[in-house]
Amino acid sequence: MIDSDQRLEAAATRVPVVILNGFLGSGKTTLITSLLVQSHQKDLSVGVVVNDMSELDIDGHLIARTEFFAKGDPRFQSIHSHVLSSTQGIDRLQDALVSILANSSPDLLIIETSGSCHPLPLIEFFRTRPHLVLTGVLTLVDVAMVNQDYAAGRLVVPTIQRNQQSEQRDTTNLLVEQLMFCSHLLLTTADRIDAAKLQSIAQSIHALNPFVAVVSVPFGNLPIENILGVAEYDYHRVERLIQEVKPALEAESDEDRPYNLASRVIEDDRPFHPQRLWDVCNEFLGEKIYRSKGFFYLASRDNLSLLWNQAGAGISLELVGRWRAGILDDESNALDETEIAGLREWLKSAKGRFGDRCCDLTVIGDRSQVDIFADALEQCLLTADEIEHWRSGGDFPDPWPDSYAVHGRL
Repeated sequence: MIDSDQRLEAAATRVPVVILNGFLGSGKTTLITSLLVQSHQKDLSVGVVVNDMSELDIDGHLIARTEFFAKGDPRFQSIHSHVLSSTQGIDRLQDALVSILANSSPDLLIIETSGSCHPLPLIEFFRTRPHLVLTGVLTLVDVAMVNQDYAAGRLVVPTIQRNQQSEQRDTTNLLVEQLMFCSHLLLTTADRIDAAKLQSIAQSIHALNPFVAVVSVPFGNLPIENILGVAEYDYHRVERLIQEVKPALEAESDEDRPYNLASRVIEDDRPFHPQRLWDVCNEFLGEKIYRSKGFFYLASRDNLSLLWNQAGAGISLELVGRWRAGILDDESNALDETEIAGLREWLKSAKGRFGDRCCDLTVIGDRSQVDIFADALEQCLLTADEIEHWRSGGDFPDPWPDSYAVHGRL
């Protein structure tokens, strides 16, 4: 019987690997999309593994929707419900790499981790795989989050020192250790803070890893040349750090919700009441709700499939497309009878009461806050009386912006 290690060695010879690491909402999916665009332009074959700690696998769905991977393409693998730094996650990563390399010969492998993923187990994994060469551990840092939660970076070092004294491990430990293990330090959301605060943040976090360059990456615009042909990851530089951190990580190795993190999924076929949703976000969204994301719709815009994308105190709505049920309801859809019949037949398999319309969200944050926010979100879904009002063509107050980003096929 050939085990997965042997299959991995037989499948490839020194394929370069880049890890995209960073806390929840730091912009990893935006960056990987940009890298895929550039790889397509340069005719590079890229294998991708996307990791999401939630069972909804929103990031995997977003990458799969692009034009770069046809359905079932073995070069794209999605791992959800497990953090890659856990024992279960490493096992799943091994299987994903075997699948990619047994069916293709990529010029580059990109691993996008969950925001709760520690880099050390992945670094050790690739260190022991001679036919794969780890060339980059890119840590993305949401500077708007650091500005809000750590006083423009001034509180990062005092907070980690306090944690060390009290032998406590929380998300600050994760953030700091992601910084200290990286080979490339990338600052995101810099457009949301002023230049003076950006400089303060850069100086504060660079002190934790002065051996690497700090680069601001607006909207994921990192030239792919920056990660092509670079030297192998410097394992010797982090040898002492590995010895310091490893005992604590071994105690967490079976934990898929480390650092007091929790997640909760909301799955419903009802639309959100736009005004109640707006009010709840302004009232309940505190600093302990790190990330929420997913697909949803508003009663006031029920033909549009929207992407909910929240990190820290910021929320954006992105247009994904149009619900098929909404197209069918539109009398001006310009479809012929055959197309209408086909659409109606397709919608018979939809799981919800309202065609393919759905609200599928995942909420990630501190255990003390996730249920509070998720309960409040569920109260924003339409009641039975409101559904009747909505289905009869009634209006709903809608304070959300009329414009949103477009997230679709590239």
